[in-house]
Amino acid sequence: MSDITLTASDGHTLDAYITGPEDARAGVVVLQEIFGINANIRHMTDMFASHGYRAICPAMFDRVQPKAELGYDAADLDQGLALRNRIPESAALLDIQAAAAALPAHSARMIVGYCWGGTLAWLAACRDDTFAAASCWYGGGIAKALGGTPGCPVQMHFGEDDPSIPMRDVEAIGRAHPEVDLYTYRHAGHAFGRAGTPAHHAASAALAWDRTLKLFAAAAGSPSA
Repeated sequence: MSDITLTASDGHTLDAYITGPEDARAGVVVLQEIFGINANIRHMTDMFASHGYRAICPAMFDRVQPKAELGYDAADLDQGLALRNRIPESAALLDIQAAAAALPAHSARMIVGYCWGGTLAWLAACRDDTFAAASCWYGGGIAKALGGTPGCPVQMHFGEDDPSIPMRDVEAIGRAHPEVDLYTYRHAGHAFGRAGTPAHHAASAALAWDRTLKLFAAAAGSPSA
């Protein structure tokens, strides 16, 4: 595992955390929540690496605040939202492309994202032909970005008790994109996959994780990475 520097096609440089076997036959771009590359998002990246993937998490906030690493209190939430709002989608997608390019050259490339990253994973699946599969966890902006057509298999994971993503939005996504595997989780709220925090819902997180791994293994063309 190491921290590396990426260069996007517009010349912007950004940090990234990368781990897993360098000769992996499949790689994963892991996209952060609005809290930067903190301990939780590094842990999620490490989990993919433990399953044989080369996994990379680009520092999406570097365009406006390098080295941003936030907690989960109200002040950090407000700061994260403010940082996110300063980054155009087009610029974020360039950074995602740079991260994908750092994965093994001939590997099947997947993308997974959480919260803001879940929305970005959806946008990347629709606007970039790089990825073989996408898993979008509680992406709050997806319901406002339904005009695209994904170029790869997509899963979406939503908590049924998420006050920030009402079920009417989830239902609208399902109507607009019946080709997407859309899963909802009872008794789970926003960020139910974030271990070690009150938001974590272990049973739902484990099921969404298992579904994500199966999607990625199928896209990689084998039962495992």
